[in-house]
Amino acid sequence: MVNRKVLKPEASPEAAFGMRLRELRDKRGWTQDDLGARMGCTGTHVSAVETGRRPPTGRFALSADRALGAGVLFQEMVHALHNPALLEGFPEYVRQELRAVEIRLFELGIIPGLLQTSQYAAAITTGAVRRGTITEEQAEERLALLAERQASLYRDPPPFVHAVLDESCLRRQVGGPDVMAAQLDKLLAFAERPTTIVQVAPFSLGEWRAFDLPLYILAMSDRSLMSYAESAQQGRLERDTRFVHALLTSYHQLQAESLSQTASVAMIEQARKGTP
Repeated sequence: MVNRKVLKPEASPEAAFGMRLRELRDKRGWTQDDLGARMGCTGTHVSAVETGRRPPTGRFALSADRALGAGVLFQEMVHALHNPALLEGFPEYVRQELRAVEIRLFELGIIPGLLQTSQYAAAITTGAVRRGTITEEQAEERLALLAERQASLYRDPPPFVHAVLDESCLRRQVGGPDVMAAQLDKLLAFAERPTTIVQVAPFSLGEWRAFDLPLYILAMSDRSLMSYAESAQQGRLERDTRFVHALLTSYHQLQAESLSQTASVAMIEQARKGTP
């Protein structure tokens, strides 16, 4: 134990896999050799995967799931590891989001996934397929994951969700007038829920808008915080409280500068009237 390597799951998907493998192994009181014997490999192989020196394979993940009674946890992690349809860091973010008690988000250009209708989400993924950035199979996986995330909003008790949308989310038409009209209706209904706040950051904020990229901030039941931000090429889950608190401060400033929920709902209703 003296020379046990400290694992940093936020470093990479491989590191997150290794950390989860170690956690479940430790929970059962097994050594790496114990787990290896149950998986049909050596303890040295287990050690190499845990510490990120060797990437996990599909076969390794299947054996780990069976040995540890983890369902398909490790198989899904390996699938996400090799799945270009999901940005690095996003699969781990989703696992945390499903447990979060508070979700704060900021989005640009499109309605955030948690608030999308199935038709709106399908239009987004169809566009990605037509551009050749993902396959039809990957599009189906994205939609299935989105449905799982949305369902978690209705768990008991539900998480508190504070959504700040850039005005561009309302003005950019996705899927045609009918799809957009239904999407704005859902957004209005979402704003009426007792555990949600919806605000719009208007174009008039100009350079005073706090963020230029989408951002998610999670609060867990133990009051720990983490954030997730992404660009077109990569995503990053951040657990370092120094950085997360700085983002939370900027988010609070964005809340203060954005339209109130009443004014935001009025803007959404106005945008809705522009569609049939």
